[in-house]
Amino acid sequence: MSLRRLGILSATLLTAATLTACSTEPVEADDLKPSATGTAAPSGAPGGDPDEGGLPLADAIKKVPVAEERRTEYERDSFKHWVDEDEDGCATRQEVLLAEAVTAPEQGDRCTLSGGSWTSYYDEAEVTDAKKLDIDHMVPLAEAWDSK
Repeated sequence: MSLRRLGILSATLLTAATLTACSTEPVEADDLKPSATGTAAPSGAPGGDPDEGGLPLADAIKKVPVAEERRTEYERDSFKHWVDEDEDGCATRQEVLLAEAVTAPEQGDRCTLSGGSWTSYYDEAEVTDAKKLDIDHMVPLAEAWDSK
């Protein structure tokens, strides 16, 4: 299984575990405590039916709309790629790889990296090929665009 698929599977299982660990007891508006700003948090989802504020989580999840993906108007070029913000010769990707390395890679001309090792955030596997690491998109841009 690829690291990407394993990461997606891990994230899905973690989300499912988190959601099932939540209480299924409804939360009523009277149960809300004022926040630091002195206002109570709203019940229900934004734009949702205010009468559903006490809906159990499992029932609320069933009401989340599911739709077919529409890949329209997405253009990868609309999103900036790696930049060298501090102008030190290393783009953001290389800077993150250097900072997160368990074993530091060698740094060549124009911040080319070779060697090194990293620990996968998702499954704690050792990764020795930086090209196999996705450090920028927890969700692919096209998928995020489709979800708008």
